Amino acid sequence: MIVACNYEEVTALSHGARSFLGNEEGTGVAVAAPPSGRMAVEGLLPRLSGDFSLNTLAEQKEVEKAVQLIVSHLREAMNTHVLATHAAAEVAVSAYFDYAHALTVLDRVQAVGSEMSALVELLTGQSPTDDMRESFQFPD
Repeated sequence: MIVACNYEEVTALSHGARSFLGNEEGTGVAVAAPPSGRMAVEGLLPRLSGDFSLNTLAEQKEVEKAVQLIVSHLREAMNTHVLATHAAAEVAVSAYFDYAHALTVLDRVQAVGSEMSALVELLTGQSPTDDMRESFQFPD
């Protein structure tokens, strides 16, 4: 299954991922996230060059986890910029758009996950098991 992303969404997610990991100038320190969360974001970062493919439900869940962490981080950054300056400040408006673009991708990834789960259930007659999440392949 393909998750379509436009340039602004990819840019916002990339910026958010690098900031989350502490790899971006002027973003302060990295977020103290559980190792699995950091690994999920690190795993997503190289894929952020455009549309990306999700082949299994397990992969979809990992991407969803990473995007959720990025969205949460961008929301905190937006709140910080709004409170430190004002709502119409350029940095606050930019932070809002980064957050909004990432949130849009999160919604899309979650919708694809729901579709994938529904397809597994339709084709197998049961809810996806852990084994199915790893092995059931979805073509693009």
